[in-house]
Amino acid sequence: MCSLLLAAQASHADEPMAVIVSGTDSIKPMQLADIGLIYLRKKLYWPNGKPVHPANLPTQHPLRRQFSRQLLGGLPESQVEYWNEQYFHGISPPHVVGSSEGMLRYVAETSGAIGYVAACAVDKRVKVLLWLDADGRRSERPECADATPQ
Repeated sequence: MCSLLLAAQASHADEPMAVIVSGTDSIKPMQLADIGLIYLRKKLYWPNGKPVHPANLPTQHPLRRQFSRQLLGGLPESQVEYWNEQYFHGISPPHVVGSSEGMLRYVAETSGAIGYVAACAVDKRVKVLLWLDADGRRSERPECADATPQ
């Protein structure tokens, strides 16, 4: 029983991820705090004036939980009250896509979009804004990744 629990925990261990933008957008690297502001919908425009379109994975997706914990300071469930208040002011939460493939498609096809995927899921449809290690710190491109930061 103990080994099953440890195996389940290991399969949901934090993993390196990539914050991605459309391959056609000319977005420059930014600070982690700015990405947090984008996902809290406090930063609504890119420096070039284009609207930002952030996307999230589903609430229970392990990568969403990792991203929320590391960049927003808590799990998605802890942000419900925040989003209820924002909605009252006319601000909707980021768009939710169903999977990593959905995230890649949404970001690749939506000008101004930003999202995140496991580092090894990155492909040529998107640009990597920055790499994050398993602890949520900026990192270098992992060996498995097929793209370089812009």
